Amino acid sequence: MIIGLTGSIASGKSTVAKMMSELGLPIVDADVVARDVVEPGTETLALIAESFGQAILLEDGNLNRTMLGDIIFHEPAKRKTLNDIMHPAIRKEMLRQRDAYLEAGHEHVVMDIPLLFESKLQHFVERIIVVSVSEEVQLRRLMERNNLSKEDALARMHSQLPMSVKEKGAHAVIYNNENIESTEEQLKKILHYWDVI
Repeated sequence: MIIGLTGSIASGKSTVAKMMSELGLPIVDADVVARDVVEPGTETLALIAESFGQAILLEDGNLNRTMLGDIIFHEPAKRKTLNDIMHPAIRKEMLRQRDAYLEAGHEHVVMDIPLLFESKLQHFVERIIVVSVSEEVQLRRLMERNNLSKEDALARMHSQLPMSVKEKGAHAVIYNNENIESTEEQLKKILHYWDVI
């Protein structure tokens, strides 16, 4: 089974991914893939440099993420250009990793995709687990974790689809408002029910 794992910022999705990994499930992590596809020497990085200029590269050949972030933050057209380069590369690499795990004999693979619904990638997976959290808990965690003001934290939260929309699209929801034991218990129940563990 290909399981999609998603949530929202500060919902605790990474914690659940770690639990799944500890249960022996292979994880394809979209955030890690997004970093890997722009390593020095990759075709994706060459395309970004071609579109945004060589100044976008640091002296060691790595991508200057801060500079690129500043550019796309202020210019929607440039953000689209970047997404048009990045998204196909990320999707291709995620599918490559997924298939490699299956070929290696794994019965189940977890695809950890923060923006699963926003990017309309539901067709990549067979079942979807959403890690959900109340807005109050999410706001508090995000402000603490990223040292943000309430306004900045809310702006980040509201840039994503509401949790209620994600929950509707899920096959199972883990409510991560309480302690880690409660979260793990919910995860194991779901995985047992699906005959994954």
